[in-house]
Amino acid sequence: MPDTAVDSDLWIRRFHPAPQAGHRLVCLPHAGASASYFFGVSRALSPAVEVLAVQYPGRQDRRGEPCVDNVPELADSVTEAVSGWADRPLALFGHSLGATVGFEVARRLEKRGIAVTVLFASGRRAPSRERDETFHLLDDEKLLAEIRGLEGTNANVLADDEIIRMVLPAVRGDYAAAETYRYVPGPALRAPIRALVGDSDPKVTLEEAEAWGEHTGADFRLKVFPGGHFYLNAHQSAVLRLVTDCLASTSASDTPTRIEVK
Repeated sequence: MPDTAVDSDLWIRRFHPAPQAGHRLVCLPHAGASASYFFGVSRALSPAVEVLAVQYPGRQDRRGEPCVDNVPELADSVTEAVSGWADRPLALFGHSLGATVGFEVARRLEKRGIAVTVLFASGRRAPSRERDETFHLLDDEKLLAEIRGLEGTNANVLADDEIIRMVLPAVRGDYAAAETYRYVPGPALRAPIRALVGDSDPKVTLEEAEAWGEHTGADFRLKVFPGGHFYLNAHQSAVLRLVTDCLASTSASDTPTRIEVK
């Protein structure tokens, strides 16, 4: 088990343990979401790939904890939680806010000398492409309207007042983290990046997605799917195939878990 300053059990959900898996894939949720969003992904990829789904504070079994409303603090904690799992090739998959957190986690892991096989950045503009967004400052009704417009949450859930009261603090905190994030220039990642985006996503243009290529010194590829911000809900099979093909093309023997830090 990992031996880190952060309690890994709080942050990591290992729905389908696969100790013999060739890769571990750390999955980072979008704003307002929880680790359970990736339960189906974990089931589909196991046992070839072991999924470590990240659970942010302020939701589900961590509802009693305050939300973390900034990316650097989230990335610091996630890095601590996953560092002990790098005894085999480690890849990162983040959607929306999760993509930004994943990028910052990759930077921190590489700084520690831990190699990242690949960063999958889904539904999010490149770190260096900023937008002036303040949805986290809206009142509850307007923030809910924003969420409904993205069509990523079941309409029945958003119609339940009790559920809304439970999830809104996490949604607001996550939106604050995403919208206040500002890229600090630094070395490009050594890890390759695969950017995935819907062709009608209001949250990211194709140019903003292509700019992910500026953040890696390795290979970069962009995959465009039909759909909006939650294109991946309708194209899960294709997304999983892309992930597995990419990981399979990287032999474990060719992927060090440590890199030289100068």
